[in-house]
Amino acid sequence: MAFKSFLCLLFLLTFLFATSFAAAASGPSKVGVKKSGDGEQPEAQPYNSSMELRSIKNSTERRKLGYFSCGTGNPIDDCWRCDPNWLQNRKRLADCGIGFGRNAIGGRDGRFYVVTDPGDDDPVNPRPGTLRHAVIQDEPLWIIFKRDMVIQLKQELIMNSFKTIDGRGANVHIANGACITIQFISNVIIHGLHIHDCKPTGNAMVRSSPSHYGWRTMADGDAISIFGSSQIWVDHNSLSHCADGLVDAVMGSTSITISNNHFAHHNEVMLLGHSDSYVNDKQMQVTIAFNHFGEGLIQRMPRCRHGYFHVVNNDYTHWEMYAIGGSASPTINSQGNRYLAPMNSFAKEVTKRVETSQGVWKNWNWRSEGDLLLNGAYFTPSGAGASASYARASSLGAKSSSMVGAITASAGPLSCHKSTTC
Repeated sequence: MAFKSFLCLLFLLTFLFATSFAAAASGPSKVGVKKSGDGEQPEAQPYNSSMELRSIKNSTERRKLGYFSCGTGNPIDDCWRCDPNWLQNRKRLADCGIGFGRNAIGGRDGRFYVVTDPGDDDPVNPRPGTLRHAVIQDEPLWIIFKRDMVIQLKQELIMNSFKTIDGRGANVHIANGACITIQFISNVIIHGLHIHDCKPTGNAMVRSSPSHYGWRTMADGDAISIFGSSQIWVDHNSLSHCADGLVDAVMGSTSITISNNHFAHHNEVMLLGHSDSYVNDKQMQVTIAFNHFGEGLIQRMPRCRHGYFHVVNNDYTHWEMYAIGGSASPTINSQGNRYLAPMNSFAKEVTKRVETSQGVWKNWNWRSEGDLLLNGAYFTPSGAGASASYARASSLGAKSSSMVGAITASAGPLSCHKSTTC
């Protein structure tokens, strides 16, 4: 009997081993890819402007890159960074957006434009090959860089619609001069840049398209200024040391995602909403996701007015005054973030209602859900929990705050090299 039991056990173990080996051999990594000349390439699919169909398409494209096997938990990076052929498939990035700015396609449907010249000698008549010449064109363009460069802009870089600035594969700095202005346009992606030491400029003529240039008054010195624009995605940039804000969005701007960026060494980090009296910003929707708020930051991460703001899975490691502030009854939905309070016992509060009495702000819809509050950090919620308001301030599913370290580990520009994953 003992011998028969031993044989049965041996047979069972052999069967289980064979089944596991077969499953492992089949693997998930090649799901949805097919042979195409130079190896396995994901199938291209036509663009459809319907939001529902686009969402389905995005999910399909991510599965084709092994979306469920990349392992970081960051849905943007897991969409495209798995691909060692990212250099040939640069435009796949446009199908990886999340949040309120997820439909920003940038220059996906246009040709590539290679920036070869870091100069900015004439903002009215920019030379071909410069970044300014690229961004003012009327056609969609996916703008890349031939080599490492530092671009010192004489005047604001006034962009045109349907542009992607893609710094992957080069070390690109926009620094020590004017910086980026996105004004009355749509569909812009800014990815992989170091933007720092931006200065006020203006009282000068600047070209904004091949057929138009005009007088610009003084600019504030923001790293990225978004003015009356929509479908904007700012991803994997490093921003620091600017004269005014790092990212400001005002005057009716909406459908914006600010993701995977590294912010450091700055006072007023992010302003979302023009003024308490500018009610057109009530329709603003902004997603702030997977960013690292690092050393030397003081306040406004972000500072919000009127609209709907989803602050999700960010890592707040430094602030001196507060992290999230607001006025004029914005809806703030804070989910799955990690807030590490400073040592200063008077700066432990994550939130600040700016120049508003408690009798007024107690009705604003601000909530903290699943946030990790460390070193005495505390979030002061308010409002009655209006479901319709929070629905308008929800743009993606939050991951557990325990994953924030892994999700934000690659915040800022990535080191991308040919024939390897980024």
